[in-house]
Amino acid sequence: MSHGIRGGLLRRHRDFRLLWCGETAGKFGASVTGVSMPLVAVSTLHASTFEVGLLGAAAWAPWLVIGLPVGAWVDRLRRRPVMLTSAAVSLVLFAAVPVTAWAGRLSIGLLLAVALLTGTAAVFFQTAYTAYLPTILEPDDQPEGNAKLHGSASAAQIAGLGSGGLIAQVAGAVNGMFANAATFLVSLLCLAGIRHREPRVTRTGQGSTSLAGEVREGLRLIAVDPWFRTFTLFGAASNLALMGYQSIQVVFLVRSVGLTPGTVGVLIAATSAGGVAGAFAARRTAHRIGTARAMLLFELGIPALGMLIPLTTRGAGTLLFVTGGFSVSAGVVAGNIIKASFQQRYCPPELLGRLSASAAFLSYGAIPVGALLGGVLGTALGLRTAMAITTAGIPLAALILLFSPVRRTRDLPTSRRTTSGASLPPAADGEPAVPLH
Repeated sequence: MSHGIRGGLLRRHRDFRLLWCGETAGKFGASVTGVSMPLVAVSTLHASTFEVGLLGAAAWAPWLVIGLPVGAWVDRLRRRPVMLTSAAVSLVLFAAVPVTAWAGRLSIGLLLAVALLTGTAAVFFQTAYTAYLPTILEPDDQPEGNAKLHGSASAAQIAGLGSGGLIAQVAGAVNGMFANAATFLVSLLCLAGIRHREPRVTRTGQGSTSLAGEVREGLRLIAVDPWFRTFTLFGAASNLALMGYQSIQVVFLVRSVGLTPGTVGVLIAATSAGGVAGAFAARRTAHRIGTARAMLLFELGIPALGMLIPLTTRGAGTLLFVTGGFSVSAGVVAGNIIKASFQQRYCPPELLGRLSASAAFLSYGAIPVGALLGGVLGTALGLRTAMAITTAGIPLAALILLFSPVRRTRDLPTSRRTTSGASLPPAADGEPAVPLH
């Protein structure tokens, strides 16, 4: 393989190219929904701040309810059919929103149901996807693959967020849901075109074969390994703060700052450009200063500028929102790239699904709590005060990294056996999660 070719993976690896296209399309649609769904709730259904926060919580609540067993289930199944089924379910559900609106039956209850069910599909998709990616890429290609996927996802997010606002401005917020439905169709076609076929999953008989036993094993891997434990605790704390402000930022910009839906979409798209910058900077920075030091820079130093967000005002004051949001996006995406590459090298592949789900249960599980927290704080203390509290939590969460093994090393380890072998479960199993954090 010619690893030195610029854009080599997309040129030489057909299956990765299809996975990349499908995932990028899905991220675009999800970003459109991230703007359209709250705007539908606020502008069409006149939802309260708490109801908007509840809407964000519903999309992530399935991680708390089924996140753990899904990981064990995915380890028992081929991952690609799981992703295909999840994408098909999401396609139907998102398309149902504008159809129901045309029939005059749209309500907050229906939006909450759609958010909950598509969130359930996302649990299956994300867990299977995390376990599937390393099966089609060689270890040496995984850092490049992660960088391309995260970078394109950020670019798609920019386009999606901007499109969500513009669609809401021109055609109505409800119609934005059709864009998301269409992107899941693209994902289905791309996933269906992948030629790589996973071998049939067989059980070896070693260790516990019960669902509960596999769930416990995934949790134990996180509990006894200092690296997994650190990143999972940090992910939970960081996601609590991130979702706390993201769940109410549309309401904040519309009601407190006084911006139009179209302007809101453009501003949020501009902040997401930080994700592209973070994707470009992650590998180069990690190579220059070390992966562990780069994690501290991207997760603690740069996102501290997010505390500018609550100071946003109309006119030139919107630059404070863009600067803060851009910095948070850059730090999150760069940190996720470094962490994903570390975890895919550090873990053996056999427990990929259940360990991914165990970590996601704890880190993603904080997201609905953060969404509810944003809604409660916004209702009780006011939107601007709630934004100040939640954005301050982003750099505070990164103190977990500062007081962990990450601070004492230049580079993250590449082999679990060399750092913590004796204290872990049998090395026949293990695998990572790539959460929002």
